Amino acid sequence: MKVVGHFINGETCTPKGRMQEVFNPATGEPEKLVLLASAQTVNETIVTAQNAFSEWRNTPVSKRARIMFNFKHLLEQHAEEIIALIGAEHGKISHDAAGELQRGIENVEFACGAPQLLKGEHTKNVGPGIDAWSEFQPLGVVTGITPFNFPAMVPLWMFPLAIVCGNTFILKPSERNPSCAIFLARLLKEAGLPDGVFNVINGDKEAVDALLNDERTKAVSFVGSTPVAESVYTQASARGKRCQALGGAKNHAIVMPDADLDNAANQLLGAAFGSSGERCMALSVVLAVGDDVADRLVDKLQTGMLGLKAGHCSDPANDFGPLITQQHKDKVAGYIASAASDGAHIVVDGREPEGLDEGFFLGATLIDNVTSDMASYQAEIFGPVLQVMRVESMQEAMRIVDEHEFGNGTCIFTRDGEAARYFSDHIEVGMVGINVPLPVPVAYHSFGGWKRSLFGDLHAYGPDGVRFYTRRKTITQRWPSSGVRDGVSFSFPS
Repeated sequence: MKVVGHFINGETCTPKGRMQEVFNPATGEPEKLVLLASAQTVNETIVTAQNAFSEWRNTPVSKRARIMFNFKHLLEQHAEEIIALIGAEHGKISHDAAGELQRGIENVEFACGAPQLLKGEHTKNVGPGIDAWSEFQPLGVVTGITPFNFPAMVPLWMFPLAIVCGNTFILKPSERNPSCAIFLARLLKEAGLPDGVFNVINGDKEAVDALLNDERTKAVSFVGSTPVAESVYTQASARGKRCQALGGAKNHAIVMPDADLDNAANQLLGAAFGSSGERCMALSVVLAVGDDVADRLVDKLQTGMLGLKAGHCSDPANDFGPLITQQHKDKVAGYIASAASDGAHIVVDGREPEGLDEGFFLGATLIDNVTSDMASYQAEIFGPVLQVMRVESMQEAMRIVDEHEFGNGTCIFTRDGEAARYFSDHIEVGMVGINVPLPVPVAYHSFGGWKRSLFGDLHAYGPDGVRFYTRRKTITQRWPSSGVRDGVSFSFPS
């Protein structure tokens, strides 16, 4: 089988070492092998990135931006190849993969504005003959550790902005679907990026630990499950690194009695089952206010689910594809079983999807009468499962949302502006939608949740991304007039 290696110093390389299989989730069969980097390979990559940093940091910011403009053009030119790679190793349907790529390209567009983003501030005559200014300087070698569910978009959240800010970058993508990152690296080289500025190493925990423990890497951006995110943040912070670690989610939608239920049901179906629910922004819980609303909504959801199609990524008529592994499929099925045993009602059971015997497929599942003490509610299922909870008021719904350990995303469906404003002002969640089920911020804002959905002070991409990948230096300068010398002063300057 083909071996997917690394991209280091402008070249693909496959040194001897441990390997593991890369599966096609739609067939359940291994189709490639991926090389797992050793600590020695990580060390060599860090040296490469260090050597490239001194020249890259001094490259004019306008030239860095032009490379990003070239990169954006190449991403658009090779979109179909990237979409095919996402489908082959993740199983994502082509139209969904195209949306993922487009949201990634938007972050490249934001990075193209580097001359404006990095120009700093200047004040003349802050004191007699004294000028002051601030500038944004790069950190050095920075790293990104990305998940399987967005093999193009999440890396594009990180490295374009980090690189255009003057850093060099080491990406460790998910070993489940490694090919997309290598393809992006080749496009960056074609765009004109100097060798060593962007490197990709594939690997597992050994590679991650080597990146985190090495004092030469100055920052790490991570996206994954909450237990791992917390561990990464603790490990990186203990070594003085900057860290933004995005963790898990349990995203709730509140459906008010005045909501347009037909529209809400349609929006919920897409938000819950798109990409097989393998999104950190997937809406996995509906809080229906009032039994009448719940009954009508469940009926509309059940009817809408009759037409949903799971299948292979190459058929755009399909709505969503398989889960990433057999182990994950079994885990999601286990949560469905636990909900039933805890007393919830399985309205639509997707555990045995018809005609999908091969691969890691799980059909869309709808569960009613879920309560907050159930394991299926408390966990991030990360699969095509939508749970319905019945509440008596908006206040009760908001209390349930606020009490959950995660605070990534949420939304409310309503026609009442007063209720929507109260909800957005008071809910303890980082990203909020008003009749918008997937409130993923655009590239010139920043992405991140609250509570145990984010570890670190700054959110991903956008303005927070610029702050994360740079450090401010402030210079105060005075040139005394000829022949004028100050005497000694022991007072604090003012």
